[in-house]
Amino acid sequence: MTPAQEAKPAFFPVWEDENVIVVDKESGVNAEAVFSELAARREAYFIHRLDRNTAGLMIFAGTRAAEAELLAAFRERRVEKVYLARVVGTPSPAHAVREAYLIKDAAAKRVRISNVPPGEKIVTEYEVAEAGESALLRVTLHTGRTHQIRAHLAFLGYPVAGDEKYGDSAYNRSHHLTRQRLVAKEMTLFCGGVLSYLSGRTFTSAREV
Repeated sequence: MTPAQEAKPAFFPVWEDENVIVVDKESGVNAEAVFSELAARREAYFIHRLDRNTAGLMIFAGTRAAEAELLAAFRERRVEKVYLARVVGTPSPAHAVREAYLIKDAAAKRVRISNVPPGEKIVTEYEVAEAGESALLRVTLHTGRTHQIRAHLAFLGYPVAGDEKYGDSAYNRSHHLTRQRLVAKEMTLFCGGVLSYLSGRTFTSAREV
């Protein structure tokens, strides 16, 4: 088998100690598959999800005490996550914080976005890092709902390039896009207790969009 034929690793290690494991996930890999691989070799606890076709950072706990602290940090929004997204078109204004409402459609395995209730309130911040026919955005999640970035940006008129569910199919085909251009790029922890030594630390994915 040639190197080109070999399967890509499901993830690369970013940080690992007794309490936490931070990995850089490959696009197209289920979060559960990453967890299964980790749990097969050491104590590990699932903390949060990352869409299968979104690459980038995930964090897992290595102890029960770390699990409790990480779950509390995510629940209390003490974990800051920044994504990079390549989108169709360039948003205006160049920086904005947008609010909307998200409704899950479990049967269709997708979500719908509206400017008015009902639904879960979502808050998405973006900043244009590079303008053009396809813009590069830095996206900060102020809420973390299912498919939030992909669905919200598409609702605003700037779908993520390569997104097969919420994206522009004609654009994806004409540009021969074979993967979704969305990466969980940075994760900053603000933790206490057993994880106080990691408070303020930012982890960064090596992946690009």
